[in-house]
Amino acid sequence: MRTLTFFNHAGGVMKTSLTRDVGHTLSQAGLRVLVIDLDPQANLTDWLGVSGVTREQTVYGTAARGEPLPSPTPAHGLHLIPSDVSLALAEGQMMGVVGAHLHLRQALQDVAAGYDVALIDSPPSLGQLSILGALAADHLVVPVPTRQKGMNALAGLSEAMATYRKLRPDLTVALYVPTLYDARRSHDREALAALQGMLRPLASPVPDRGAVWNDSASAGQPVGVYAPGSPVHQDVLRVSAEIARAVGLGVQIPGVKA
Repeated sequence: MRTLTFFNHAGGVMKTSLTRDVGHTLSQAGLRVLVIDLDPQANLTDWLGVSGVTREQTVYGTAARGEPLPSPTPAHGLHLIPSDVSLALAEGQMMGVVGAHLHLRQALQDVAAGYDVALIDSPPSLGQLSILGALAADHLVVPVPTRQKGMNALAGLSEAMATYRKLRPDLTVALYVPTLYDARRSHDREALAALQGMLRPLASPVPDRGAVWNDSASAGQPVGVYAPGSPVHQDVLRVSAEIARAVGLGVQIPGVKA
């Protein structure tokens, strides 16, 4: 099982959208996919149409006490460990517990035989849950919007990675993914060029097509369910294929040339 954490301490960069839709695409390609919502805002959970979550269904017990992962919830062909606002309480519980930041990594090892890939949606912070998600990963996938906000976040990302590698020297960024790209804007073109000069490896940009992303989230459905064959779905297939190649999943994404 490969574990990928979609990581950026900034919010609104498409971490949750990519976790949901890349996960769904890999599932449709035949992989057994576990997705984990580490954000107390629970957007991934909501955007997969799951509601009525209790604390016991979340990673709270795993994060705070090192318990096994709870039984997942099926959602659109995925297995989801959902989130709830009460997960925020785990931040305080983890502080001062020796080895707490490795609890999720250890729990994932116990279920590894049942999945081909686990995708973790990290919260938009550098708090305890973000550290938990980063240290559980084999690789990080880092969405970076082609805006000044994305450029400004790179210094913090670099500092965070340096800190995490003290505990996990083998932790790598499998792929940086430019997001929210609008080729009509000179600022976006300039930001993309700057990212291409600074970051390796870098995926092709994910265009800013907000309407379908937002509507699919409201419907609680992956883009491939809500708008199959749409331009946004084609974007999802392409970036999923790039991520799969970057981490060596060895899967062919339907509709994308090898």
